[in-house]
Amino acid sequence: MSNVKFKKKIKTKVIISNTISYILLTVIAIVCAGPFIWLLLSSLRTGANIYDLNFSLSSFSLVNYTGVMEFMQLHKYVWNTVVITVGAIVIDVVFSAMCAYPLATMNFKGKNFIFGVLVATMIIPAAAGMIINYLTISKMHLLDNVMGVILPSSVKTFSIILLRQAYLGVPKELIDAAKIDGAGQFLTWLKVMLPGIIPSISTVVIFDFIGNWNAFLWPIIIFKSPEKYPLATALQYLNGSFSYKFGYVAAGTILSIIPVLIVFMLCQKNYIEAVSGAVKG
Repeated sequence: MSNVKFKKKIKTKVIISNTISYILLTVIAIVCAGPFIWLLLSSLRTGANIYDLNFSLSSFSLVNYTGVMEFMQLHKYVWNTVVITVGAIVIDVVFSAMCAYPLATMNFKGKNFIFGVLVATMIIPAAAGMIINYLTISKMHLLDNVMGVILPSSVKTFSIILLRQAYLGVPKELIDAAKIDGAGQFLTWLKVMLPGIIPSISTVVIFDFIGNWNAFLWPIIIFKSPEKYPLATALQYLNGSFSYKFGYVAAGTILSIIPVLIVFMLCQKNYIEAVSGAVKG
């Protein structure tokens, strides 16, 4: 009987502990998601004070979404953002994967020095490189050109280091087997190494997507024509034009967040695998 009572006590303690944990996690989630929920509810109201927290279903409307789409010609800015984001992601994934491959699998003079320099560049603030990037883009005659926005944000040091660490986790036996079968370096990289680091590539895609989709300052510097602005920059101008109509700004912001949420949900599984693998390593 004593063993039964002891097991019941343990079970009760576990239930209480789990209940408290779930309540705390729920509260933390609500607090963290609070600004987003407030923004979402504000985008569904019309003519209401943004500081008024009294919401009712009767005041909800989609007029802010239709209004901001008509005023901004939202599809144009979304297309500009898609071009910039997809272009930067493709360049970063391809060239970072190629740069990381020799750093992880080949032995050559200066390898450790090159890797050390790459790590050291991560401490340099992004703003410090803007002048150099602007001068470089100007010399390449890419001002007011979409490539002038894409190139400086592609091939990130973080991506190279992350993919290098992922390559180190691929069993060397697979590389040796590919060499025995007569595969060269390119085929080994394409057929053996890349499939083994898909979770890390998904992580790079998520970070690149968020960074480029929300790009604001650099497009303003490069583009002279507002028609070429990405969505985040266009929304800032909307904020200046409709500071008295916060519902439009809230609706535009929610619309800009939706693609980021979709990409994260699609890549969430691989992202978690990559992060857990990095922690274990």
